[in-house]
Amino acid sequence: MILVAAEHRDGRLNRATLETLSAALGRAGHDGVGVAVLGAGAVVRDIAATAGVREVFAVEHEALAVYTADGFATALAAVVEQARPSHVFLPHTYQTRDFAPLVAARLRRPLVTDVTAIAGEGANLTFTRPMFQGKLAAEVRPLGEAPCFVTCQVGAFAPEVAASGGSARVTKVSVTIDPGTIRQRPEVAFQETKQAVDLSQAERIVAVGRGIRSEDQLPIARKLAAALGAELAASRPICDNGWLPMDRQVGSSGQTVTPKLYVALGISGAIQHLVGMKGSRTIVAINKDADAPIFEVADYGIVGDLFDIVPALIAELDTPRT
Repeated sequence: MILVAAEHRDGRLNRATLETLSAALGRAGHDGVGVAVLGAGAVVRDIAATAGVREVFAVEHEALAVYTADGFATALAAVVEQARPSHVFLPHTYQTRDFAPLVAARLRRPLVTDVTAIAGEGANLTFTRPMFQGKLAAEVRPLGEAPCFVTCQVGAFAPEVAASGGSARVTKVSVTIDPGTIRQRPEVAFQETKQAVDLSQAERIVAVGRGIRSEDQLPIARKLAAALGAELAASRPICDNGWLPMDRQVGSSGQTVTPKLYVALGISGAIQHLVGMKGSRTIVAINKDADAPIFEVADYGIVGDLFDIVPALIAELDTPRT
């Protein structure tokens, strides 16, 4: 069994958990998927109704009402001991990065972080993760006793695989947590600023790279984005130059996205950028360089000057349909 540690807030699962659940469902095979809900609530019913989930392990304790690393580590360790999974999948969020290493160290089990791809099925899995700020990708096959702990990079797996229609068994797990063992004092949960753009939620994205030439040329990309109903994004050089805010950056040092449509304008396709967008469902690349790496991951490629091609696309999109 692959066990997924769900992350939730205010009675709702976050998108990263749904992505992680999809990753587990796609690789569990006949072993099935279990889900651990720490500080159980209404989300238990939602998870139990997810197709492919075999069992939901609900852990309720007053010490889990507010997140602490010590409390959650103790609770997850108790679920692992009862479920005995081959792997434990978690979303690679701020919260997970805080307590997952503690659980893995306490149980003396391997931990593979920031995973972007998974090969194999069941207990025999190989994980791909970026190294050296996305310049290299390592394939990792952990050794030692099960379970191996794995955190899945946000945006690397599409959440659509997790569909409704299931009827999983709900098992309540009792856990003893001594308040004196909790060393953290909870504060207000971290939230992104209201001005920040969450590109991971966008269904369509138009991204610009060096080929846009100058900040004065950005309106053409904005017009295409408006015609498509898309968010505007960029590669790192554009944001480093201050042409667009940093929260618009896609890549290893920016946001990871998996939209239904990703249009790359004048982006060559450096590995740091590809890490952030190669999981998009449909990728359209426009670039003058026929040998640009972006074409290796693109579903549709147009070799040509974006300043000739994009206006034609906008005109076509703006033409009324009869």
